[in-house]
Amino acid sequence: MGGKQQDKDDEAYGKPVKYDPSFRGPIKNRSCTDVICCILFLLFILGYIVVGIVAWLYGDPRQVLYPRNSTGAYCGMGENKDKPYLLYFNIFSCILSTNIISVAENGLPCPTPQMVITSLQQELCPSFLLPSAPALGRCFPWTNVTLPALPGITNDTTIAQGISGLIDSLNARDISVKIFEDFAQSWYWILVALGVALVLSLLFILLLRLVAGPLVLVLILGVLGVLAYGIYYCWEEYRVLRDKGASISQLGFTTNLSAYRSVQETWLAALIVLAVLEAILLLVLIFLRQRIRIAIALLKEASKAVGQMMSTMFYPLVTFVLLLICIAYWAMTALYLATSGQPQYVLWASNISSPGCEKVPINTSCDPMAQPVNSSCPGLMCVFQGYSSKGLVQRSLFNLQIYGVLGLFWTLNWVLALGQCVLAGAFASFYWAFHKPQDIPTFPLISAFIRTLRYHTGSLAFGALILTLVQIARVILEYIDHKLRGVQNPVARCIMCCFKCCLWCLEKFIKFLNRNAYIMIAIYGKNFCVSAKNAFTLLMRNIVRVVVLDKVTDLLLFFGKLLVVGGVGVLSFFFFSGRIQGLGRDFKSPHLNYYWLPIMTSILGAYVIASGFFSVFGMCVDTLFLCFLEDLERNDGSLDRPYYMSKSLLKILGKKNEAPPDNKKRKK
Repeated sequence: MGGKQQDKDDEAYGKPVKYDPSFRGPIKNRSCTDVICCILFLLFILGYIVVGIVAWLYGDPRQVLYPRNSTGAYCGMGENKDKPYLLYFNIFSCILSTNIISVAENGLPCPTPQMVITSLQQELCPSFLLPSAPALGRCFPWTNVTLPALPGITNDTTIAQGISGLIDSLNARDISVKIFEDFAQSWYWILVALGVALVLSLLFILLLRLVAGPLVLVLILGVLGVLAYGIYYCWEEYRVLRDKGASISQLGFTTNLSAYRSVQETWLAALIVLAVLEAILLLVLIFLRQRIRIAIALLKEASKAVGQMMSTMFYPLVTFVLLLICIAYWAMTALYLATSGQPQYVLWASNISSPGCEKVPINTSCDPMAQPVNSSCPGLMCVFQGYSSKGLVQRSLFNLQIYGVLGLFWTLNWVLALGQCVLAGAFASFYWAFHKPQDIPTFPLISAFIRTLRYHTGSLAFGALILTLVQIARVILEYIDHKLRGVQNPVARCIMCCFKCCLWCLEKFIKFLNRNAYIMIAIYGKNFCVSAKNAFTLLMRNIVRVVVLDKVTDLLLFFGKLLVVGGVGVLSFFFFSGRIQGLGRDFKSPHLNYYWLPIMTSILGAYVIASGFFSVFGMCVDTLFLCFLEDLERNDGSLDRPYYMSKSLLKILGKKNEAPPDNKKRKK
């Protein structure tokens, strides 16, 4: 029966890997994989570059960076270089008409004459003036100004609120200056804090070879202790409420969730859940202790591998730079596309009901450089309205923006895939070196990088495209959900939540599958589909080991991040808040407006650094684990098929490599 069951498992998840006498680690003689996808990816990148060139030719980001007056001239540029501020003749027109969409498209349009401040004696003067201050190159009234009696204006409170809203949303000058001053005063110490985070992350990974076992044991016991305390606390709360007779039948149904804390059934349910988790964890420790030991041994091996190839710890810098380039290119392309189009001008009058304005074609196009078309209409002007949506580029603007978003997701996922495959190739060369460190290649990281770019660009693009399509679908669903939030249809919201949950799970699964497929690509050099299939079947044949290693690694890396981020956060708090005294003049904490700003910056930077280091370590663990599983299936410890795993793993598994005959004679 056991043999038949094993045969069924082999048919379901593939047969174990057969011995290959020519295999000695990552295959060097390989060919290009997924060539069609590689060509498509390169053509897509070429089209992405063309989109960027078109955007650069037709776009004008000055529309966002600089304000424009009624004639369309930029303030602070060219002839108006010494006139950086824009004055609105009637700011209340802006208050009543401005919306977010118009700001995004046209800067800050107002249906009122606008002029560059230089000399009011030579220009048309506004009917009233208010004390104002500059914000984003525009003059806005003070919030505490006493409003004059204005024709047609009857609600001073509404106007004051409108002015206050504009100031609150646009004028952040004082806060920005203070933030800049704080960074100028503390940037050196922030770098010191980030250096501490880097050292702590590196030390934690390197010391795992010595303390991985005790640390995992302490963490598991800590989890057991927390669960035990939770059980005790829930029991005490349940006992007190039971004696009082507080029951859910007395409370009934309520939307106030905090009210359920006062009934005994809540604490009884929590007690049962915690007790079940405690029992499961104890059973895992008892029956899966061997696999936990294997996981700890693999963590130690990963620490040794990182120690042998320290350059791998700094590869995330390469990934970060490439990601930054992709994001910056997309942002600039999107900005230039959004500002493409020629400026449009229309006729405008402050009061179209005035005598002489009846026959004026208001809102029709005009030339701002021409003479006034109708001097009998008071206040008639040719003002800037917006940017033309005509033309091939403007008509295709939406499609080009969609192309850019797709390019952003695809390139970002490709860069992440490149990093995973390169690191996997480097760490695989460590595992499959029989005599360590003598057999490890001289430059494993550089060799893996060149090998991946040369042969597997198409495979990485294939995996990245699959993930990109799922992520785009999630973005579309989020957009639809945002639009339907006002709809109070529980069935529709339930269906939407189900779709979002399914896509989230699908994205997680694809990331997991891609990660292991890239490891197999780095080792064997096969295409994406074959590598993904081989990785999946190999993991399914060892599913219990996969789960145990994954959870032990997650627990350990979570503790490492907590240690690094928490340590840097505590040190930063005591230093920047001035609670550390007696360090001398050179180590005195700077005087800051917001001392929490460098603290939060240090914590965020420490988290990014720790995540970068631990992502490399996690990739190392996953790579060594797949190599370990392949080693178990491929070899048997004989002279012709020796195991490549470490002695500690051989000892845990109760296996050993057969010694050569010369060594046996020598022992005798």
